[in-house]
Formats: sequence, C-alpha cells, structure tokens
Amino acid sequence: MKKKILFFDIDGTLYDSEKKLPKSTYDAIQQAKENGHEVAIATGRSPFFLKPVLDELGLNSYISFNGQYVVYQGHVISKRSIPIKTVERLVAQATRENSPIVYLDHLKMTSATKDNQKVRVSMDSLFYPMPEVNEEYYKHSDTYQILLYVDEEEEKQYATLYPELKLIRWHEYSVDVINHDVSKAYGIKQFLNHTDFDITDAIAFGDGLNDIEMLKAVGTSVAMGNGHEKAKEVATFVTDHVDDDGLSKAMRKLGLC
Repeated sequence: MKKKILFFDIDGTLYDSEKKLPKSTYDAIQQAKENGHEVAIATGRSPFFLKPVLDELGLNSYISFNGQYVVYQGHVISKRSIPIKTVERLVAQATRENSPIVYLDHLKMTSATKDNQKVRVSMDSLFYPMPEVNEEYYKHSDTYQILLYVDEEEEKQYATLYPELKLIRWHEYSVDVINHDVSKAYGIKQFLNHTDFDITDAIAFGDGLNDIEMLKAVGTSVAMGNGHEKAKEVATFVTDHVDDDGLSKAMRKLGLC
C-alpha cells in the first residue's frame, strides 16, 4: 500500500487506563515503521513531557501543545507562542479572581501559585510533580500554553473575553489555553508542508475533544472505543477500547501492520 503518515494522541489512545503503553500497541507501531510508514505523536502535552513515549517508540516527530509547537525528525518546523500582551491580560484577570495559572514553554512548567490543591490534583492525574513557582516566568520566556484552573461557568466567561484564545478542558479543574486558530489539525498541516505526503495520506488516532479537528481533517481517522462521543461522531470508524487492544486492531484493519 502507499506509505502513510500516522498521528497518534497519547492518553487514552497510545496509553491505556493505567498510563502504560500496551505491548500490542508497541508491536503494531514498530511493524508500521518497518512497513515504511511515518509515525508522529499529536498531543496536548508539552515537548518535555514527551520524552518517555518518544524514547519507548523510537520517534522524533511530534505535534505538541495541541499544535503550538511542531517538530519533524528532530527539527522544529513551527512554533506559535501566545502573544505577551494577551498573556499579561489573562494573568491579571486570573490573579484578581484567585484562579491558579501554570505557564508552559518548550522546556518546563512553571506555576504562578504556590502549592495549590487543584494544581496538585491535576498534576497527580498526569503522574507529574508539582511545578516550580515563578509568578513572572512568562515575562522571560515564550508561553506556548497556559493551564487555567476554572470551573465550566468561569471557562465560558474567559472564552467570551478572550476570542483570540481557545480553551480546551482536559481536567475537572483545568483548561488548556492556546491560540484560537491552532489545533492538532494545524500541526498536521505543518507536517504536510514539509513532506511529500498529502492530506489523504494522513491517518489520525484519538479519543478526546482536542482530537476532533484532526480527526475531521485527515484522510482517515480512528476514534477509540473509550473516546468522547463527539470524537466518535467525526471519525471514519470507531475501534475497541484502548484497554482491549483497540489501537492495534484498528492498525491491522487499515493494513498498516
């Protein structure tokens, strides 16, 4: 078959419910690579949070921060930080309303709030340590993503006040904040601009709300059985639950491995 370029979300897609990579998934991806297909990660995670899965799978291409920072074969091909003026406005409002904020650049997370319980709970869900505290870190580094800790009603307020931004809920307590016109689909477009692949050659695998744009954009898309209903609605087909080898089954169905 014609060589394809494959984009995989991590949590709930590559990683199972225990945040582990199933052997069936590992084997399927290695076989797809041997068959000549290109493999990339497409995630809301930051670059520094990708090293374990990249090393485990032997990859060096990824879309991170939901499209804000894109690397192809070890080289940065696209980066879109949040404009500093927008960050300043958001920080000022969040500070007034006692809403915790965590800044992310391509190197690390930095919290504007010391030892907040909501931040701690969300970090625990990622099996990640509490970030160091530096209220003004954004003044000295590009900000590619912000974790804003608000409830759903407050989220609606911020979405109205900041049309230049996109808010994507990833946790009961927190939303990812990125530029409004950036998504995993935007990141895939950057890959296609730097390769000989076209959109019909792209296959995406995902399960969450932040996967919807890429599932709609590519030639073929697969939603996991454990995925959000809105993700399932736009996918080419739905495979089994990630814990039931859903990813490897989908890859075999597509003839990739």
